[in-house]
Amino acid sequence: MSTSLTHIDDDGNARMVDVGAKAETRRVAVASGRISMTAAALEAIRAGNAPKGDVLGTAKIAGIMAAKKTADLIPMCHPLVLDAVNVDFAFEDEAMTATATVSLTGKTGVEMEAITAVSVALVTIYDMAKALDKGMVIGDIRLVEKRGGKSGHWKAQ
Repeated sequence: MSTSLTHIDDDGNARMVDVGAKAETRRVAVASGRISMTAAALEAIRAGNAPKGDVLGTAKIAGIMAAKKTADLIPMCHPLVLDAVNVDFAFEDEAMTATATVSLTGKTGVEMEAITAVSVALVTIYDMAKALDKGMVIGDIRLVEKRGGKSGHWKAQ
């Protein structure tokens, strides 16, 4: 049984892709996501008055840590030595966006690391601010851009 699925072997079993023969290239991935909340919760985060302390500082660190631990969470991801991880936040009307940028020079991409960083940063915001608004909604998590590797540059429309 031959398959074109990269994470399935010829017998139909899950496998991690062998990237040993691939060339090392500069790779960058950008992911984003959004958390909506009440205006009061958003203002408390903006002002630094949330009950649990520095929401965005904690969420930034959580996102960076998550990117570094992606291979421990997602079964077929390769453990990677990342060159850089950055997590940024932007305020919107009754919402915040998180954007993670992850880079390395290596044999496989960092899309999963960027998506994981954004996801954990947003969940951390929820945890840090849930006393203010238990109805926060996390969503719109997606890959925004990737550069490098065999497939080259891709950007969401």
